[in-house]
Amino acid sequence: MIVLKATQDKVLAALQSVSGIVERRHTLPILANVLIRKTGGQLQLTTSDLEIQIRTQAELGGDDGNFTTTVGARKLIDILRTMPSDQTVSLESNASKLVLKGGKSRFTLQSLPAEDFPLVQESANFGPVFSVPQKTLKDLLGQVSFAMAVHDIRYYLNGILFVAEGKQLSLVATDGHRLAFASATLDVEVPRQEVILPRKTVLEMQRLLSDAEGAIEMQFANNQAKFAFGGMEFVTKLVEGKFPDYNRVIPKNHKNSVTLGRAPLLASLQRTAILTSEKFKGVRLNIEPGTLRIASNNAEQEEAQDELDIDYGGDTIEIGFNVTYLIDALSNMSQDMVKLDLQDSNSSVLITIPENASFKYVVMPMRI
Repeated sequence: MIVLKATQDKVLAALQSVSGIVERRHTLPILANVLIRKTGGQLQLTTSDLEIQIRTQAELGGDDGNFTTTVGARKLIDILRTMPSDQTVSLESNASKLVLKGGKSRFTLQSLPAEDFPLVQESANFGPVFSVPQKTLKDLLGQVSFAMAVHDIRYYLNGILFVAEGKQLSLVATDGHRLAFASATLDVEVPRQEVILPRKTVLEMQRLLSDAEGAIEMQFANNQAKFAFGGMEFVTKLVEGKFPDYNRVIPKNHKNSVTLGRAPLLASLQRTAILTSEKFKGVRLNIEPGTLRIASNNAEQEEAQDELDIDYGGDTIEIGFNVTYLIDALSNMSQDMVKLDLQDSNSSVLITIPENASFKYVVMPMRI
């Protein structure tokens, strides 16, 4: 009988890192399981939902002997969570069962054969490897992911466009009403590559990436992307389809611009949002020399109005927006100042950070 022994915190941390993609209900029961492979003192855990596959390695040291099995991921996590973090736990695999012991507790779990676990077939022709710090990618994802579409019939909008070219990595997301763009510098020059990562992959990457030191390595094929970071390997299918030409959507040469504090603008929008109608979430921005007025009303005839003093000498513009789109952008930025570029009441607004071309956010106006 082969036994794996380690402290609860080590086993639980490794399991939690791969379990995010495991669905509780699946047409294939084995996809609710985690593939456990023990080789000497090393533990390898793999999960899959047929679209994404996550694998992690944990060095546990200790005994020899190997085993491979699959067992319900959620149950194993739920059991481990109830145990003290410094307690030594053991896993024994025999026949069609996995036995978990810790202290005076003993759990016998049903297992399924490892050879039945559907591993993702990796693409044979990945492009060159390039890397950025984990924190950089985490920040980029945070700056654009809120603008992804959710369940849009234009399936290529339910994700994020990654464009790597030269020494630039750019991420773009849009749901057709707004667009977010963020970019960072790579440490190597790469040939142009363009892929669309699915929404579920993006959310899982955001969960797994840390602010700690360490790079994330990326490789793209025409139907897959592969990421390696912190002892983890992440393979995902890509979204097929043609992403909109984001360069055409980002306005150029708007003749009116105003720079103002991000926090005061955000607070003002949050106040006026309270009295918007549930359905439309519309606010009116009235921009004139020296003053920005934000107003809203709803079906109950309630009204809100707020004013900010601004340093502005351009045209007087009255323009309506879905307030949620503006709040999303400002909440996902950390800078003190933002710049709004406007043309007229029918053109989209461009929100940027002064003296910083790495972030752009575009919102279409709405009629109010």
